[in-house]
Amino acid sequence: MKQFFTKLRQTAIAGFFFLFPLYVVFILISKAWTSLTSVGSKLASMFGVKTVLGVGGATLFSSLLIIAIWLLCGLLVRVSFVGAFSRTLERTISSLIPGYTSYRAIAEEKIAHKTKILPYASALFMQGDCQQPAFVVDKDNDGNFVLFLPDVPDTSHGQVLVARADKVRLVPSLTANELDACLKKMGKGLLSEYAINREAA
Repeated sequence: MKQFFTKLRQTAIAGFFFLFPLYVVFILISKAWTSLTSVGSKLASMFGVKTVLGVGGATLFSSLLIIAIWLLCGLLVRVSFVGAFSRTLERTISSLIPGYTSYRAIAEEKIAHKTKILPYASALFMQGDCQQPAFVVDKDNDGNFVLFLPDVPDTSHGQVLVARADKVRLVPSLTANELDACLKKMGKGLLSEYAINREAA
């Protein structure tokens, strides 16, 4: 029974830290929206706008204010000292909020509708009778490989090791992005879609 409650507590703590960054972002957005709604209401009353295409005047002006602030901040980031301050602030937030960098990268990809091309080769690292998916980061003239073994499903974290050539099987038909996508799905598709075990055999 004690072991059950220990596992339950660990699971609850893991869930808390998983949701914490999202909770912080939600709180910040909620507070910002509340502040801007007050200003938006005043602007709507000033211009006598009650509704536009069924959207309330306060909501419309608040949304326009948010977009204007985004544009202003985007322009300010182009200024060197503001950009440096922004990067320093991001490093501070990353150290305080676990997973912030990963969430930011995912959000950027979704918003920009573009995927970063991973400059690696896909491979399988041999461990006894098992094979672990890996990214080939570097190699020397003797055929030794520098591998990155990603965590699942957060593939931006993992471990780096140096392996002999006989411990590594390259999978040229599987791009690094395809491997990354499968690992984010707990490995689903590696065998059924790409048959990497058959290819590497």
